[in-house]
Amino acid sequence: MKPEQTLTPQELFLRQQTQKKRQIRAARILLLAAFLILWEAAAAFGWIDSFIFSSPSRITETFWTMCREQELFRHIGITLAETLISFFLVILFGIGIAVLLWLCPRFSSVMEPYLVVLNSLPKSAMAPLLIVWLGANMRTIVVAGMSVAIFGSIISLYSEFKGVDPDAVKLIYTLGGTKRDTLRKVILPSSVPFLLSTFKVNIGLCLVGVVIGEFIGARSGLGYLIIYGSQVFQLNMVIMCIFVLCIIATLLYAAVSFLEKQYLKKH
Repeated sequence: MKPEQTLTPQELFLRQQTQKKRQIRAARILLLAAFLILWEAAAAFGWIDSFIFSSPSRITETFWTMCREQELFRHIGITLAETLISFFLVILFGIGIAVLLWLCPRFSSVMEPYLVVLNSLPKSAMAPLLIVWLGANMRTIVVAGMSVAIFGSIISLYSEFKGVDPDAVKLIYTLGGTKRDTLRKVILPSSVPFLLSTFKVNIGLCLVGVVIGEFIGARSGLGYLIIYGSQVFQLNMVIMCIFVLCIIATLLYAAVSFLEKQYLKKH
């Protein structure tokens, strides 16, 4: 490694940024480790009730027990599959409906207040109705996952489409292009970074919706395990499932962020 005196200003800046990222990563790890150690100590010394609040060692033991029985992986797989299906459907319908709204301004003027109302509606209140309408099956859970993300996604994408550089749009029309040409050549390409940013939010929202659906009408999945564990007072299982959901959310977010970075590097 070169001494700082021999570095160019650009190299010095890049080194400082790398060191800053490492410090932030180390601080995050230390904060998590301190929390887990304090939690374990509080349970061991009786500062908190370990039956109610559990402890890292109890959660780890429960995790390995369920892994040996191969039961946990089945529930994780079901929740993950339902989340990914709902996420891809949100992408498909979100982009499709946003494009339709942009192509038909009169239709968008009619639908905009309804989309706002549907987006504001508490989705947990709709979950019991979905169970009654569609039955207690995977389709219902996927719809519950979609309901949390899709309306906000449509509104955001449509607003982004309307906010695209008007000069670029005028140029297409000046050259004799149609509205569809404007959509293909200007609107969609310029909105890709925003689309990827929206996907990072949607993947987490879909997971939330899926878990809400599993709370009410599922016989498998991590949401079902949380409800089952709370009913039989297996709180170690409940907290363990919450930790697993946090890990899944982090990994899904990281995967979408990786795709975003790869796209931005190429463009």
